[in-house]
Amino acid sequence: MPLTAGEAFQRYREERPCIERAAEATKAHLEHHIARRGIDCQVTARAKELTSFNAKARSPRKNYADPWKEITDKAGVRVIVPHSGLLNPALDVIKDNLTVVEVQDYRDDVGKEDLLRYPRLHVQAVVVGGIQDPDGAPYECEIQLRTEAIDLWSRMSHKLLYKPGVSPPADVSRSLYRLIALVELFDLEVERGWDALAQQDPELARGNRLLKIAEHTYRTFTDHPYSRDLSQDVIEVLSQTIDDAAAYSDQLAEFTERFRERIQRNYADYGPTSAHFLQHGRYLLASQPESLIIFERLANARFRLKSTWKKSELPETMLTDMAQIWGTAL
Repeated sequence: MPLTAGEAFQRYREERPCIERAAEATKAHLEHHIARRGIDCQVTARAKELTSFNAKARSPRKNYADPWKEITDKAGVRVIVPHSGLLNPALDVIKDNLTVVEVQDYRDDVGKEDLLRYPRLHVQAVVVGGIQDPDGAPYECEIQLRTEAIDLWSRMSHKLLYKPGVSPPADVSRSLYRLIALVELFDLEVERGWDALAQQDPELARGNRLLKIAEHTYRTFTDHPYSRDLSQDVIEVLSQTIDDAAAYSDQLAEFTERFRERIQRNYADYGPTSAHFLQHGRYLLASQPESLIIFERLANARFRLKSTWKKSELPETMLTDMAQIWGTAL
């Protein structure tokens, strides 16, 4: 039976905590699988704000017959990639790891090449974690896939085109959509730059891939900032101990899941918010995402790691500190 706007709002207010958990669980699930593919991105999640849901449910523009069923973005996840060349790989991860209800892809609509408009790429999917509504039906989640440039344009234009409650002047609307052309050019140039860098310096590209693999997994433990300059120096050494960088994402993910509790304790005792770090400044690498690779190499290739480290310019104490944390002898 259809719900009125008021009834839909009351139901949403009651179920919003469950919907928020569903969105966060789906975010974590996607972060895990995207990291294993080595795709550079940011993933965020949210449950729609009560005021936004209420306004949308009562909107004369929308004129919903059943707001509860027709508002499909109650749970929302956003996947933001550096350039358009990574949109399809990210979309493939979603299709492979979620139950997809619908894909809305307006990027290359035939017959509309002359229009400047938001290149919508949204996926409606069933949330993970078995989280269901009181009727026993699984919640759905709207997943938006965007490049960083599209996300910037979308957030800015949304405030001007939709939020004020009045229609903007035609010249303002047109100027905002003209910016889409610049967004397309920006994305193409960024993608070209990434491709050129990978071809010019394969080792640097390989190191960046390893760092991204580690960073995505590290973010499941902490959001604390880290030194990217230090990461680049350490990753340059660590990459020499890994033969197949493409397959390493699965290896690191499996290692992290197997020893997750142990790693969590190590970060609590020696990581960026620990007494060891705050009082003495030691164990610096325990505050870096590459620490996960170091732990894995200490467990599975410590002699190779030790030999490679000795040939580098990195302080040997950095490695011995990490060995101490992991509880292994060098």
